[in-house]
Amino acid sequence: MVIGVFLILMGLVLFVFPDTSLLTGGYATLDTLFGTAPIVFLFLIPAVTMRTLAEEQSSGTIELLVTRPLSDWEIVLGKFLASFLLVVFALIPTFTYYLTVYFLGAPQGNLDSGGIIGSYIGLLFLAGAFVSIGVFASSLTNNQIVSFVLATFLCFFVYLAFDFLSSLPIFYGKMDDLIQSFGIEYHYNSISRGVLDSRDLIYFTSVIILFLAATTLSLGRRKW
Repeated sequence: MVIGVFLILMGLVLFVFPDTSLLTGGYATLDTLFGTAPIVFLFLIPAVTMRTLAEEQSSGTIELLVTRPLSDWEIVLGKFLASFLLVVFALIPTFTYYLTVYFLGAPQGNLDSGGIIGSYIGLLFLAGAFVSIGVFASSLTNNQIVSFVLATFLCFFVYLAFDFLSSLPIFYGKMDDLIQSFGIEYHYNSISRGVLDSRDLIYFTSVIILFLAATTLSLGRRKW
């Protein structure tokens, strides 16, 4: 259902809605896909991750899970990889959009393939960051709805809030750029240009590790 909803929604945005349709835009580009997908992920990924640990705690199966010969870190990593792979499987069919634009271009193949590859890599890192946030939110409660709302808020905050904060008049000079660089959107837009900067890769990796470590700490509350 998650994959189906995502593909249907992106298909409508890319080919049906007249304001965003590639067929009426006149340019061979997938900027609409990479501009819309993060907003969809803000709601889609929390829906995927809300059950990962919250349901385990509400049903009592968390006790069975933690008695297995697995460390807390391995349990968290398994939950993260399961949700992340689901998002990856949702992205794989969107390659048909690339083929469509490739063959519809005049001349054929007249599009920035390097930028598109960079945007896909950025989208994968973005998905990884959102999944780690979603799993963390799921570890804080045994209610799936609360987990979804909390994960959506955290993803929205980390993705967009720093950009809004940087525009406040109290930040000036280089301070606004510094505040903006704490947000995911800043680094996602950087990778989407087709340039894989080590600073952007380190940022996404750090966010993922930070929230997975926080999830492991949260899961270990039963030992306190």
